[in-house]
Amino acid sequence: MWRKGPRNLITDVAGLTVGNHTDQRVRSGVTAILCETPATAGVQVLGGAPGTRETDALEPHNLVDGVDAITLSGGSAFGIDAAAGVQAALREMGRGFEILGFRVPIVPGAILFDLPNGGNKDWGRFSPYRDFGFSAAMSASQDFEIGTAGAGTGATTATLKGGLGSASTVLEYGITVGALVAVNAVGSVTVGNTRHFWAAPFEIGDEFGGLGLPHPMPPNASSVTTKMRTAARGNTTIAIIATDAKLDKPAAKRLAIAAHNGFARAIWPAHTPVDGDLVFALSTGRNETPLDLEAVIDLNAAAAATMARAIARGVFAAKPAEGDIFPTWANTSVIGQ
Repeated sequence: MWRKGPRNLITDVAGLTVGNHTDQRVRSGVTAILCETPATAGVQVLGGAPGTRETDALEPHNLVDGVDAITLSGGSAFGIDAAAGVQAALREMGRGFEILGFRVPIVPGAILFDLPNGGNKDWGRFSPYRDFGFSAAMSASQDFEIGTAGAGTGATTATLKGGLGSASTVLEYGITVGALVAVNAVGSVTVGNTRHFWAAPFEIGDEFGGLGLPHPMPPNASSVTTKMRTAARGNTTIAIIATDAKLDKPAAKRLAIAAHNGFARAIWPAHTPVDGDLVFALSTGRNETPLDLEAVIDLNAAAAATMARAIARGVFAAKPAEGDIFPTWANTSVIGQ
C-alpha cells in the first residue's frame, strides 16, 4: 500500500527545500523549490496560455543536465522576474552551473495569471517579483505553508479560492514522490455544486476533508463550470512533481507527462486554451532502487495520484481574506450558492 510521507509535502523527497513569499497587499506571491544538488529535470506544457522561463533547456536533447531551483510565481508575465531573484539568492550561496570560471544558477520558472483578483497591482515602474523570488529562496526549508501562500496567494478556481498545495507518496519499495502546485484553474475542483473534491478517490486519510465522492452524483456533475464570466478571469495551474528515484532527462519528462493526469483527475475542465497548465519534474536521484517497467508504471501512477491530492489540498487549505472574490472551501456549504 502507498502511504503519505512524514510531512505530506514535496520536501519528503530527499534533497529539496521550499520557500514562499506572500504579499497580501498585492494579493500574489512566489514559491521557490531549491535543489540541494543539481537535479535532473523535465517539463510538459498542456495548457494553451503558458508563461515560462528556461523550459527549452529541460528538453532531453538539450545540454543542461540539472537545475538548481524551480520558481512558481503569480503576476502573469511580470512574475517571470521572480526566477531572477531566486537566481540571485543562489549566486550568493555559491550555487550554479560552472562554466569557464563562472557559476550560473539554472532556474526555470512558470507563472500564473492572478492580476484581476482584487490586489493592488500599482507597483510603479518595476514589478516586485524579483524581490519576492529572492525572499522565497532565502526562506527555503523542509516545512512550509500551503493554501493562501506563495504562488497560490491570489489563486482562484471557477467557484472557490485557490491556493498552494502539496502532497507526498511513499511507494511499497521505498521510493518517494512529491507534488507542489499553485491551483489557479479556470475550471472547478469540486463535483457540481457539492463540496466533494474530484480528487476524492486518491485521498489518503482525511487530508482534504475525507468526504469521498458524492452519492448519488449530482445532476450537474458533468456541467462545465468556469470563471470566464466572473471578475476573476485569471487562470493557469502550475506544478512540480518530484521523486528521489534516479531518472534521466527522458524519464523526467515522462514523469511530468504522467503528473498531468492528476490535473485531469482533480480539475474539470483542465488544460483549456486559457490555462497555461504546466508540470515540471525533478529527480534528486537519492534512492538507488532499480526500476523495472512495472515499477516505472507505478511511479507514473503515483505521480498522477499525488498531484491530484496536492491540488485538492491547496484549495482545502485556503484561508479567507478581506476582499476575496470567491469563498474558501472551509467557509461554504454549497458551492456556487
